[in-house]
Amino acid sequence: MSSPLSNVRPPTDLLLAELADYALSARITSEEALDTARWCLADTLACGIMALAYPACTKLLGPVVDGTSTQHGTRVPGTRYVLDPVQGAFNIGAIIRWLDFNDTWLAAEWGHPSDNLGAILATADWLSRHQAAGATPAAFTTALRLPAAPLTVQDVLVAMVKAHEIQGVLALENSFNRVGLDHVLLVRVASTAVTAAMLGGTREQVINAISHAWIDGSALRTYRHAPNTGSRKSWAAGDATSRAVRLALTALTGEMGYPSALSAKTWGFQDVSFRGQPLKLARPLGSYVMEQVLFKISFPAEFHAQTAVEAAIQLHPLVRDRLAQIQRVELTTHESAVRIIDKSGPLHNPADRDHCLQYMTAIGLIFGDLTADHYEDRVAADPRIDALRAKMTVSEDKTYSRDYLDPEKRSIANAVQVFFQDSTATPRIAVEYPIGHRRRRQDGIPLLQRKARAAFAAHFGAVRADSLMALFADRARLAALPVHAFADAFVSG
Repeated sequence: MSSPLSNVRPPTDLLLAELADYALSARITSEEALDTARWCLADTLACGIMALAYPACTKLLGPVVDGTSTQHGTRVPGTRYVLDPVQGAFNIGAIIRWLDFNDTWLAAEWGHPSDNLGAILATADWLSRHQAAGATPAAFTTALRLPAAPLTVQDVLVAMVKAHEIQGVLALENSFNRVGLDHVLLVRVASTAVTAAMLGGTREQVINAISHAWIDGSALRTYRHAPNTGSRKSWAAGDATSRAVRLALTALTGEMGYPSALSAKTWGFQDVSFRGQPLKLARPLGSYVMEQVLFKISFPAEFHAQTAVEAAIQLHPLVRDRLAQIQRVELTTHESAVRIIDKSGPLHNPADRDHCLQYMTAIGLIFGDLTADHYEDRVAADPRIDALRAKMTVSEDKTYSRDYLDPEKRSIANAVQVFFQDSTATPRIAVEYPIGHRRRRQDGIPLLQRKARAAFAAHFGAVRADSLMALFADRARLAALPVHAFADAFVSG
């Protein structure tokens, strides 16, 4: 028999309300955050454009069913696809994440906040095109209206700052990986919040949408770890962004939400998926994450290994002619790297290799560089790589681990030293902060710009690449551009 109180609605979980209020009402005034978002947008799209050279990625793109078309639909950068915003978010999210080359956030939980651009750009482009055409999307009820003017790139930049903040602050002290869940959960939550707000949802509708994002649970990390490491890790964020747009659109139809989705005893997210631990925000939501975000600039390496690869490349001139004489290689790192990317034994595919600290370090020592092609089978067949991996030891430096979590440092330190059979050794090269770190912004942004231009030139040609980079260089012009016009600039001819 049901209790007389069984139909009484519980109070709304505070976290759901905080996320909704921030997505709807927060004013982003930090010039540093907005300027960083501009270059984050360029970098994220460059990563997506680079991924289009890989058939394993492009085979997943396009509509769910061939032959379908969408009027006033989302454009997928670097292609000619015109899609509904849900599938558009999947496509954009998948190309962004494919090469593991977009920005990174490291805390108790890890992740890549620019993954959220899949949902943000797909939704903003779709809304902007409908407004410009004076057409009401069928997904809207008669009570809802399009924005008064097409959304601009400034709206996209603000949404990026907010999505970065939601994902990143939730990641500061809530470790989903320790309970076996994948960080793309936070992409879905952040993307749901900002897209529901972009779509014009009321406070209740945005809270409802966010509650659905949590109720979905989370993908398992199975595809990120041996012996199952595989290519799903390259499209999992696209899947999360597409789900976010669907949930936001569903909530805007008036579909009910679940106010205690997190805290409900036995059936809520915290009890079912988080071992009964309460979820918490480690700091007030503002613009901290975008200001602090890490860019992958020099090479597409899982971020915990970036400084190890930097160190290995510095040592390359000293070891390239003595590879056969190496006795051992000592890698000193931080706890998260030990837990995630310390791998021995066979590596089965590119997804396995780009999450192996020893493989990435070996590539740097042998070749003096690391590109996406170095993860492919033809390079991995080089016997020198596994021979060098077998001579590597990995140990944790407690100081590195502490500084990794220190909010004033947020270092990602690694050290590499090579020892030879004749009892000589290279210097011990330690790198605390990678080139994409906030502490190295002045040096990093020009290299980020070079990375973006090279990606655009390889796909669109040098003239068009120069035009795109000139657009990013003019922040006022970029910010004022309607989103559909911005998206058109990235359509393949």
